[in-house]
Amino acid sequence: MKYDVILAGVGGQGVLSIAAIIAASAVTEGLAVRQSEVHGMAQRGGAVLAHLRLSDGIIPGDLVPRGGADLVISMEPLESLRYAHWLSPEGVLVSAAEPFINIPDYPEIGDIIRAIKTFPVSLVVRAADLAREAGLAKAVNMVMVGAASAFLPLAGETLEAAIAAAFASRKDAAQANIRAFKSGRNAADEERRG
Repeated sequence: MKYDVILAGVGGQGVLSIAAIIAASAVTEGLAVRQSEVHGMAQRGGAVLAHLRLSDGIIPGDLVPRGGADLVISMEPLESLRYAHWLSPEGVLVSAAEPFINIPDYPEIGDIIRAIKTFPVSLVVRAADLAREAGLAKAVNMVMVGAASAFLPLAGETLEAAIAAAFASRKDAAQANIRAFKSGRNAADEERRG
């Protein structure tokens, strides 16, 4: 088994936290993990990209080959399209619905969402709304972990345990992040049922 993930977003959106949760879960399940990150001008609203490779065997390198990703998880719609060329023909594109408008000529959001939906398997998640409903507006990234969990080769319980461990020192935050994860998973499950 080999499963390659590209994670994309803008600085401050928690892309690297998503990578850490998925990686910790994979290790718990006995998988090998390789990760690579590009921060760029992340602290100034710039792009953040992480490659995450999971396998039950040897992983030849840190970087996902272009056209080889099984899953692209994006915290921002335009960023999902920027990195879509990494997606394999059978791959899944999961994006948050809310734009992070950090450029003056940001395209029309409706056009971006329509472009995302042209991919054979795609999911656009109202992540900010779901995070607020879970009780922690900053838990958008955990909503996205939940939505992506419907496609990851990892048990939901393992991902929940990794979230609980990541926030172990703050019980209220841990519970809110787990609620956010579950709401993302429910959104994905509902979308898949159609």
